[in-house]
Amino acid sequence: MVTNSNSNSKVGIVLVGHGSRLPYGKDVLSQLAEIYRQESDHPVEVGFMNMNKPSIPSSINKLAQMGVEKIVVTPVFLAPGVHTTQDIPRILGLNNGDETHDHSHAHGHSHDHGETEEIHFHGEIIYTDPLGPDPKIVSIIKDRVNGAL
Repeated sequence: MVTNSNSNSKVGIVLVGHGSRLPYGKDVLSQLAEIYRQESDHPVEVGFMNMNKPSIPSSINKLAQMGVEKIVVTPVFLAPGVHTTQDIPRILGLNNGDETHDHSHAHGHSHDHGETEEIHFHGEIIYTDPLGPDPKIVSIIKDRVNGAL
């Protein structure tokens, strides 16, 4: 493992997805992680909020066992929302989330976010913003539109 050039810490990456009963989301996130691995000097794992494995805590624990000292967690979501601003940070132990938030009513469905597994990592967790309106995403949209014409 290569150390981060900005510090002496060993860095790991976790790409986070929602999870689904259908395989497509897991497949896409796994493929993105594999592409990232090929372009990165850092170990890259995926973690899912629910329904798919590995869970977010499991992925963080795997990196912890590899000896990383810092983990950058990136939600592979386009926009901020309940999952990226409350659920994932709560799973990561970065805050307690909004304890008054009733997840089952906020967006029309209810599910467990796999929070039964504990995170055994005592290093730094850096949580990034979701993807957002990045010009690279617009480029992908243009390619899809042009390919359909």
